[in-house]
Amino acid sequence: MSVVLDTNALVWAFEGDKALGSHAARSIDQAIAEGAAHVSAVSFWELALKIRKGKFGLARPITDWRADVLRMGVREVPIDGLIGIAANELADMHADPADRLIVATTLQLGATLATSDARLLAWKGPLARIDARV
Repeated sequence: MSVVLDTNALVWAFEGDKALGSHAARSIDQAIAEGAAHVSAVSFWELALKIRKGKFGLARPITDWRADVLRMGVREVPIDGLIGIAANELADMHADPADRLIVATTLQLGATLATSDARLLAWKGPLARIDARV
């Protein structure tokens, strides 16, 4: 199964946060082993923004952290024009641009989104999801 890690699931998985549920952890580990784990490039932007605003911190520079995540087998998906257009066209999706881009990336890949974001879990759109808390 191909999995896109939402920003929160990415942090939980690679920082060893106990908030990550065992089912989600197994799904992410399996996707990594199969070369089918992905992260939208916007997640690194979102993390860098939270760090700059003092809402989040890492023990090392985010550029090093990102390199480690990619080295461990997660594939970064760049934002291209098709993803941007698809993000804009998501019906009944809240306005958060990062969430919209992450969902559009997931749909573009035909993947499952690992997230704990209640708004994404509740969205009625055609998105396969794993609750990262479970």
